[in-house]
Amino acid sequence: MTTGLTFNLQQFSTEDGPGIRTTVFLKGCLLRCAWCHNPEGLSPQRDLVWHDTRCIAARACLRACPVGQDSILSLTPRGMTIDRACCTLCGKCADACPAAALEIIGKEWNAEELVAELLKDRVFYETSGGGITFSGGEPMLQSDFLCAVLPRCKDARLHIALDTCGAVAWERYARVLDWIDLGMFDLKIMDSAQHKRATGIGSDLILDNARRIAHARKPMWIRTPVVPGYTDDPANIAAIARFIRDELPTVERWDLLAYTNLGKPKYHRLDLPYTLENAPLYTRGEMENAWRVAAEIAPVARWSGATR
Repeated sequence: MTTGLTFNLQQFSTEDGPGIRTTVFLKGCLLRCAWCHNPEGLSPQRDLVWHDTRCIAARACLRACPVGQDSILSLTPRGMTIDRACCTLCGKCADACPAAALEIIGKEWNAEELVAELLKDRVFYETSGGGITFSGGEPMLQSDFLCAVLPRCKDARLHIALDTCGAVAWERYARVLDWIDLGMFDLKIMDSAQHKRATGIGSDLILDNARRIAHARKPMWIRTPVVPGYTDDPANIAAIARFIRDELPTVERWDLLAYTNLGKPKYHRLDLPYTLENAPLYTRGEMENAWRVAAEIAPVARWSGATR
């Protein structure tokens, strides 16, 4: 039986498509964007994280580890250290922690289980014109699982949105496109070399997939994270605007998303470096200026996000 691995099911979401929605965040991503605010979604495997604000130093986790106390987990004055190379992610430490300070990120579902969970909020989807959004990570890396889930969602008459970075082979999109009502597509940097420096992958395939989704007459929402030093160059924003205007006729909305540093604690929990550690939020005026550049060319542009 095909199964999928999620790192979050976000209920009552209002920004991931029309109406009230449940957003299914699937683990695994090909990109390594410096600004990613969901680093727990990067790995296709489960992750172990330690929440410092919850820890009460009970040390039950150390005793529960089958490898041996202080072998994989070690509680020091600076906090919990995890030997991730040796950890088997058995979850016994998390089960033993009385304060839930240790957590395994990643829940496995089969198609029937997930759809049954999603249908619990069906009344909210129906009364608000909402539905389900599949996001990540990159949901198309689990296309086999989507091929099992999406027909069941359509049988239940749920509106389905796919939130994708566009960086996977078109064949995967072709498998699921008939079940998708809305394509939510990330466009970050138009120049392929700059895109590769910022994310690890060039933009050529991404742009080609965006064209193909538009050619299939699927309604699209475009998302562009506005990130200091990476995507906020007015020339880049204008280039994305021209691409939307000239080549993506089905785009209904283009969101410029102000950089957020809310993901920073997640990097610390995963022992990952965070390139934008000291980057400030934008001011309202800076985001308004970016929006003006975009909206002059593509009037469907709008902006959102916290500012300083």
